[in-house]
Amino acid sequence: MLTISPAVEARAIEKLRQEELEEARAVQSLMLPAEVLCSGPVIIAHEFQPVDIVGGDFVDYFLMDNDNVGFYVGDVSGKGLPAAMYAALAVGILRSVHKTGRVRYLSTLNKRLMSRGGLQRHAAILYGVFDPRTLEMHLASAGMPGPLYLSAKSCRVLDLSGIPPGLFADAQYETLMLKLEPGDSILVCSDGIIEAQNARYDDFGIARLISVCNENSSLSPTQLLARIFSAVHSFTDVIRQHDDMAAVIFRLGSSEKPKLPSPAGVS
Repeated sequence: MLTISPAVEARAIEKLRQEELEEARAVQSLMLPAEVLCSGPVIIAHEFQPVDIVGGDFVDYFLMDNDNVGFYVGDVSGKGLPAAMYAALAVGILRSVHKTGRVRYLSTLNKRLMSRGGLQRHAAILYGVFDPRTLEMHLASAGMPGPLYLSAKSCRVLDLSGIPPGLFADAQYETLMLKLEPGDSILVCSDGIIEAQNARYDDFGIARLISVCNENSSLSPTQLLARIFSAVHSFTDVIRQHDDMAAVIFRLGSSEKPKLPSPAGVS
């Protein structure tokens, strides 16, 4: 009778685990926007760098039924495959509700996550809706840092607060409205960027993020994201981080009406 040594069996199990994680990574990549949205006055770009093969951060941007533009950035508590699965649950819920209404997305997400009791997780999130007719941006945040409002005059942190969905059934979410002008941008980052640490346990922080934005305000959204992530990696040097990093930049360009794609992965 053929016997398999414990070492060989352990290697086989580890190989299977890695194959499953790679498949999970491929599935998670399908939940992300396939490309930069660049049509008409609206440009939206994103960057996502999980700390492991899969991660708990999630992003999306899309055209809504009323021609408004929606986007969100989320950050699930915890790391790895369990957080990625919870992120998939959150994205699935959001895609079922994002085509209607304006300010109830986070409340709906919270109620549906709370109805699935026993998960022991939650998801910080910022949701934005832009109306190309009025140039109004409506933002609702629940546990996310910032966001940053980048205009020709300044780069400043917007005051938004809220309880992450999945914690309390009766949580309420406020909405902030901004009237955007051509050239204005909204930057949303998960806390993996703000809380990235160097060898002295210093955080990268909001102040450094604002400095990078001010110094590179003329760059395109894609270039600015690259500069931000480069600055974070230079700051942390060789120190391995313990949190996923995700960011989205929404920019309003010319006044031409946008022609925008459907949500990522949806035809």
